[in-house]
Amino acid sequence: MSEVKKIVILFSGSGTNLESIITKLHKKAQRSSEKCHSIEVAAAICNVPTALGIEKATRLHVPTVVLDHKLFDSREAFDTKLVELINSYEPDLVVMAGFMRILTPVFTSNVKAINLHPSLLPKFKGAKAIERSFESDDTQGGVSVHFVTEELDAGELILQESFEKSADETLESFEAKIKEIEHEILPNAIKKLLCS
Repeated sequence: MSEVKKIVILFSGSGTNLESIITKLHKKAQRSSEKCHSIEVAAAICNVPTALGIEKATRLHVPTVVLDHKLFDSREAFDTKLVELINSYEPDLVVMAGFMRILTPVFTSNVKAINLHPSLLPKFKGAKAIERSFESDDTQGGVSVHFVTEELDAGELILQESFEKSADETLESFEAKIKEIEHEILPNAIKKLLCS
């Protein structure tokens, strides 16, 4: 029997991927599948009180919670509260869409989560992946969606999409291609996991 699948989105910044997920998936019927009738964004959780994405989530009528990591005296204390908050929504999946936190085992061993990373993993794990990928001799750039594990950007791949670097590529054009792929690949990964 088909059902509504619930997700919680974690974000830290402008919320462009958050907005893409909400507009493409939130309460929209997933016709291609009997496994899930629709996907509901149960909540968006942000760790930065000034993040621009908060306004986007609010405007799109998604319950939004700010959990400022600076108010906690350790990563473990923050993650404990975050896990508690996530569990209160009983989601089928947690989606990290630009959530700029290195998570502890308190989170990774208790939450089923996926993450978006702007490189072709396993290359260019961690910070500044776009710049490092652009500056490399690689002929391709790309985006990966993977499961979150204790090891940074090392979980099993769910989806990956690449593109050829053009001869006149600039960092700006390279980043624009990454963003365009991100806005498609993350909703597709969510549907793959929950509805196929």
